[in-house]
Amino acid sequence: MNPRAFSTLGCPGADLDEVVRLARTGPCSGVELRCFADQLVHPESDQAEADRIAGALRRAGLAVPVLASYVQVAADGPDVVEQLARHIALAARLGAGQVRVFGGGAGLPKGRRERAVRHLAAAAPLAAAAGVGIALETHDEFLTGAEVAEVLEAVGSPAVGAVWDAVNPWRAGESPEHTAELLGPWLRHVQLKDVASPTDLRPVLPGRGALPLGDVLGQLRGLGYDGWISLEWERAWYPEAAPLAEALPAFHRVLDAA
Repeated sequence: MNPRAFSTLGCPGADLDEVVRLARTGPCSGVELRCFADQLVHPESDQAEADRIAGALRRAGLAVPVLASYVQVAADGPDVVEQLARHIALAARLGAGQVRVFGGGAGLPKGRRERAVRHLAAAAPLAAAAGVGIALETHDEFLTGAEVAEVLEAVGSPAVGAVWDAVNPWRAGESPEHTAELLGPWLRHVQLKDVASPTDLRPVLPGRGALPLGDVLGQLRGLGYDGWISLEWERAWYPEAAPLAEALPAFHRVLDAA
């Protein structure tokens, strides 16, 4: 059985005790920590605070598979690699396996892929030295497995892989089979969710929406993927969505039935 986690995106405002309580409502052994202002961890978190959080989660028997950063590796700023280095150091302090990054670069499409490759290649040795991976998510300007795989092939580092957000390639018209084929060599983390339709991204309890979750999970089995599967319940963006405590049992039922 794949280890299971959930993202703190689903419980905005929750303190550490609440996060631990949510994990104990089902077979979750990890927490994907959103790294953003006013969250449990943020880009300026100091070492003492990171150690406190890491210790509390460890005592609760919870791993941190991913530090979910908002670094955009295709941005054209001078400090992208510096941002990556800060997040890598924080992830290492937390014991996180991966730093999730986005592609970005929406405002400057010319050279976007080349910037992403350059920044990821520069940060890869830092990640390898820290024992932390960097994982580019199927998201924003790099929505599909094809777009992410093209970047990762050019980087060519085992320290840099992919996060498969199951909704995004599918809503862009890429089948789960094709996404799995493209991302298989690079796959480090999987985020599951369910939505009303490819054009209506309101959260729906897993198994009750339009996303072919069974197909996604079947493809993961075919790959022999034994890594983390995380529920990314987007209540931070859709406050009208059901509480995470209601979404987690549905998530577990989908995985149990696969």
